[in-house]
Amino acid sequence: MHGTTVLCVRKDNKVVLTADGQVTLGDGVIKHSARKTRRIYNDKIIAGFAGSTADALSLFGRFEGKLQEFHGNLARAAVELAKEWRTDRSLRHLDALLIVADTKSTFLLSGNGDVIEPDDGICAIGSGGSYALAAARALSKFTKLSAKDIAAEAMRIASEICIYTNDNFSVEEL
Repeated sequence: MHGTTVLCVRKDNKVVLTADGQVTLGDGVIKHSARKTRRIYNDKIIAGFAGSTADALSLFGRFEGKLQEFHGNLARAAVELAKEWRTDRSLRHLDALLIVADTKSTFLLSGNGDVIEPDDGICAIGSGGSYALAAARALSKFTKLSAKDIAAEAMRIASEICIYTNDNFSVEEL
């Protein structure tokens, strides 16, 4: 998955999800201020995506339906979406990854049926995800920065390394 960076940091009873705003088409930048993060389910859940925008928006809609069906149970909705995503013929071809979080849990979802809860509360996706993840883990371990400050600095670092990531970040916090 290339073309963006989305990072989720959980620390001190706070969870922050941030994403860059760059949209590329081929080898050119066509937008600098896209919002790849959302608040859903009455602003109780935050979600971010990497990949095809149309596919991600389709998945957001389905995920919100699962949240309604399971009364806001994030883990159950995530598992059910991942199962449907993997087995449904039309969904199987969607090209996106999602990170979803509420005040208690964080999950990374993929079309392969993956529902991954990070051990340390930090996860990232997209082309700059590895850079942001490494920076966030180091900052979390060796500084007293807040979740929001860790996310901002880790994303800044990723944007300086990954050519598909800019420094125009959207941030959601619970």
